[in-house]
Amino acid sequence: MAASFMVGLQAVMTLPCILCMVVGVFVGIIFGCIPGLSATMALAMFLPVTYSMDTVTAIVLLVALYIGGISGGLISAILTGIPGTPSSVATCFDGWPLTQKGKGVKALGVGIVASFAGTILSTIILIFLSPALASIAIKFGAYEYFAVAVFSLTMMSGLSGGNIYKGLISGLCGCIFATVGIDSISGVQRFTMGNRMLSNGFNILPVLIGLFAVAEIAARAAKVKTEKPSEGIKISMKDVKGFGFSMAEAKSQIHNFFLCSLIGTGIGILPGIGGGAANVLAYSVSKASCHRSKKVSDDVAMSGDDYGTGVIDGVVASESSNNAAIGGALVPLLALGIPGDTVTAMLLGGLTLHGVTPGPLMFTSNVDIVYSVFLTMIIGTIIMLFMEFYGLRLFALLLGIPMYFLLPAIFLYCVVGSYGVRNNLFDVITLIVFGVVGFVFAQLKIPSAPFILGFLIGPLMETNLRRGLMFASGDFGQFFTQPIADVFFAAAVISICFSIRSQRKPRKKSKYESEEDD
Repeated sequence: MAASFMVGLQAVMTLPCILCMVVGVFVGIIFGCIPGLSATMALAMFLPVTYSMDTVTAIVLLVALYIGGISGGLISAILTGIPGTPSSVATCFDGWPLTQKGKGVKALGVGIVASFAGTILSTIILIFLSPALASIAIKFGAYEYFAVAVFSLTMMSGLSGGNIYKGLISGLCGCIFATVGIDSISGVQRFTMGNRMLSNGFNILPVLIGLFAVAEIAARAAKVKTEKPSEGIKISMKDVKGFGFSMAEAKSQIHNFFLCSLIGTGIGILPGIGGGAANVLAYSVSKASCHRSKKVSDDVAMSGDDYGTGVIDGVVASESSNNAAIGGALVPLLALGIPGDTVTAMLLGGLTLHGVTPGPLMFTSNVDIVYSVFLTMIIGTIIMLFMEFYGLRLFALLLGIPMYFLLPAIFLYCVVGSYGVRNNLFDVITLIVFGVVGFVFAQLKIPSAPFILGFLIGPLMETNLRRGLMFASGDFGQFFTQPIADVFFAAAVISICFSIRSQRKPRKKSKYESEEDD
């Protein structure tokens, strides 16, 4: 392995590769922090640029864009409450409330460090355990994927904001909207009403942006009319040291960090799920498992009821998991040739473009490329840490911009970003439609997070349920004959029981909910 690392080090430690890392991470952060743009779009736009590059330099650029794009989403999620990417949805839940309390710098610092540490941990797992993890992932069939989906959907209860019924309604709506389009198994058009634009269904990016960004913009627009520039939220940089949090707060998050990073890595390994689901699931698990007997600080949760009021636990959970999913998603790509998410699908295109076929043979025939990816993950993450750290105060200054200037600009970026996904006006219409849906949800106090979980996981569950029934000739009992599937079914039952028990307990209102009621 040491010899392989030296080969990779020689390949990446060249001036073109280093410049590509710096530029890639910087551009990725910009794409990630602008709502409507994403890491996938960054790779899609820069893929033609790699035509004239050698293979290693091209892959270094694409991986650097990936790292910057996923991490950059935390900036807008924390500073504006609007997720920059699908992977930063859960970051809004506590990052934005922290900013509203005047602790945006701390939220940014926590998010940056969690992103850095999560990526490094998943890269270590990728390097040392990729053969073993790949051998486990390759055993997953229809039964196992269905069990994973069932377990994932039980996490809706943790995202329901204290009302499990509204959470289930939201999640069910997500599953229903995900069925629109051509059926992946039978090829039959479903719920398209004869409209050919609905044949491909709703793209996740405009759905997400509409549900969270446009709905949030609409909700704030009414307040902005009477808001004076001086009344906007301000961040005080006085007495801020380092990343803005104490050593005691950092120690309190060790268990949370490792738990959520491992969840993110595991979700990343499973093809087709990605960081968009990883951060929401990890947040839900973190919330359910939070129980402290000793108070660390006002910004550290004592129990799951504190989540959503502005605690660093939620930021750590989201940012460590979505960045850990980066390393996880590369496991099936490099070891099996199967993209773990949409971004690694673009990486697959980049590798194929340069004549490299991902799979087990890569570890013997393309050692320089494999270890170039590993080293780019490590070096690129360090570059990302420094860029975001030294840009911390610059990002904080964004809040000085009056909202009546900022919101129209964000909306414009949302429209451009949605249109740029497929160069299709229908995606802009989708953006507006789901913006209305998100606004209505907000008025009815229905949580939007379960909708996204249902939209992402619902098709996975349906497709593998039908495939499994086809394999078993209609015998549903066959789903319980596989050990791996049984583990996830058991976890789903435990999750449901825990949710029922939690719902029966009287829930203490936070001071922020009390203020809203008043």
